[in-house]
Amino acid sequence: MGIGSLIIFLLIGAIAGWLAGMIISGFGFGLLGNIIVGIIGAFIAGNVLPAVGIQIGGGLFGSIIHATIGAVLLLFVVKLVKKA
Repeated sequence: MGIGSLIIFLLIGAIAGWLAGMIISGFGFGLLGNIIVGIIGAFIAGNVLPAVGIQIGGGLFGSIIHATIGAVLLLFVVKLVKKA
């Protein structure tokens, strides 16, 4: 992985984490937290979405949407566990 790919990877994670924090209110993690939430979200979506038959297009925009969906799922579960 080159430096350019790494920067894109981190940028997608940051955007996805930020968007998920906006969608699931009550979450704000700062830049590093957003990157981590976005990367974990991309991993979750990579496993969950194909299992339920959902496929999102490729490219930068598709990657952001993909990671955002996974990050929203992650934050939703965290919010549920936090209330319990």
